[in-house]
Amino acid sequence: MRLRKKVLAAVSSLVLATAVLAGCSTSDATTAATEVAATSTVDASAVDGTQNAATVLAANKEVHTAGSDDAGTTGTIELTGDSATSSAEGVKVDGSTVTITAAGTYTISGKLAGQIVVTAPDATVTLILDGAEITSSTTAAIAATEVKELVVELADGSSNTLSDASTYAEDADVNAALFSAGDLTITGDGKLTVTGNGNDGIASKDGLLVESGTVTVTAKDDGLRGKDYVAVSGGTITVTAGGDGLKADNTEDADSGYVSVSGGTVEVTSQGDGVDAATDIVVTKGTLTIAAGGGHSVKPSDDTSAKGLKSGVITVLEGGTVFVDSSDDAVHTDGAVHFNGAKVTVASGDDGVHAEGQQIIDAGSLEVTSAVEGLEAAVFVLNDGTVHVVSSDDGINGAGGTTSTDTTDTADQGGQQGGGFPGGGGGPGGGGEEVGDFSVTINGGSLVIDSEGDGLDSNGVASITGGTVVVNGPEGNGNGALDVNGTFTVSGGTLLAAGSSGMVVTPSTDSEQGWISATLDSTIAAGTTVQIADSDGTVVATFVTSKSVQNITFSSSKITSGESYTVYTGGTASGASTGGLAASGSLGSATKVATVTAGQAPAGGQGRRGNR
Repeated sequence: MRLRKKVLAAVSSLVLATAVLAGCSTSDATTAATEVAATSTVDASAVDGTQNAATVLAANKEVHTAGSDDAGTTGTIELTGDSATSSAEGVKVDGSTVTITAAGTYTISGKLAGQIVVTAPDATVTLILDGAEITSSTTAAIAATEVKELVVELADGSSNTLSDASTYAEDADVNAALFSAGDLTITGDGKLTVTGNGNDGIASKDGLLVESGTVTVTAKDDGLRGKDYVAVSGGTITVTAGGDGLKADNTEDADSGYVSVSGGTVEVTSQGDGVDAATDIVVTKGTLTIAAGGGHSVKPSDDTSAKGLKSGVITVLEGGTVFVDSSDDAVHTDGAVHFNGAKVTVASGDDGVHAEGQQIIDAGSLEVTSAVEGLEAAVFVLNDGTVHVVSSDDGINGAGGTTSTDTTDTADQGGQQGGGFPGGGGGPGGGGEEVGDFSVTINGGSLVIDSEGDGLDSNGVASITGGTVVVNGPEGNGNGALDVNGTFTVSGGTLLAAGSSGMVVTPSTDSEQGWISATLDSTIAAGTTVQIADSDGTVVATFVTSKSVQNITFSSSKITSGESYTVYTGGTASGASTGGLAASGSLGSATKVATVTAGQAPAGGQGRRGNR
């Protein structure tokens, strides 16, 4: 894996975690946007996952402004097959090579089996492509080898094509069909089709900005590559890449190596990563569609990274619509990810969303339609928004690469799990499992999990303070709807977790909000209506199962610790449903299947296996 070069200003993990767990906004939390000198790798614990798009972009190198006030030369270049004609100053034609040496605006039309070269140091050169077709068999179709900024403007209504050589030397500096040593801008309302036969399609050694136009790129390696940044503010971009789709690869400068999408429509089909940013990915508007590595039905390769969105520091999805279907992680960051308003739908052959540090959800919607593990992070926080996860293993996993050696004495965690492990009573995740520096926190919003492995899983601690959490957990006894190694507290919101009975974990007995956990004598089938009623016969919860289940854990403000509650099957559900949890229901002729006392864990649990 490439070494990452950007970290945020030193902020203690304790201060950062406190701000995150309290659900603070960026303005409320300790500011951590100031950049410091680059180091060899990102420190995930130092990346503030609450940063919004404006904060992240303000700390990065500013995107250049297209064009120049100094118009310079104005002229036309007529391509004539194997040569060209032009009377403009600063244009030299030598056989099939056209060389531009002066700042200015040049309108290009016709066909050329050759190359256009720009050698205008410290100048801005604008090429208006108006029905231009340039094919090179030896190198790039357009190569600005010395330029401050190259602007490629697509004339209204025009169709233009560029294609390059089939091979490049391994150490070639110019190695894309459209190449610029300086900033590169693509604008205009025409069409541009680029074929990178030998390597990349469009590349800039500084920043790459796409403002408008219909741009179609097919590349042997990367589709669009900007060293400092790739910024898309408009247009329709379609990329088919043998490598990465959009890539910013500056790993040396703390303010560079980022990708931003603030408008337009981007569709990427890649064998490598869909979007690969050495530092940040920021999406605020537009539509971004990624298909990486053949999609989620393809097993990830050990030697090729095929992630949907991959960032070295932080990914902020603040607006627009994002679709990802990837062989590897759909969204992956070596630092933090912040969902702050975008509508995001992902499918993955591995993790739906993976963050080495914080994964913060403050707004918008996130749907994981298929994944091995749904959402994984060292620190997971849901403050608001709508989240739905479907996974073949864990739904949410608070985990990371390191685990502390501390364990919590089983006597300190009564009520965490039913008996069946040495010592009896309750214990953290089944008695003596290691408790890492990981957490899962739900402060608000809506979370629905449909998992074949553990539903809500933390290798550290977990807490629910608000919102609605519904876990349709596993049917097999080797996993549980809830799995928390350390303290698991509920102080607000609504929790309904249904699953198998072999690995039952419940909230801690000292939770501020009451809860019940009922293990039934036998499993009940999918599609069964389950009612929970208090001692007066008032229904406090109605749930329709989507799988066969034998344990149901429920917590809400309607549950009082120490009181008796009865579980029924049958009756009717009514009103809106959140993952099977209905707004209301009635008993009717329902059948009583269990009676439990709030705050007491069921007996008969089978202990825990070590968490992954």
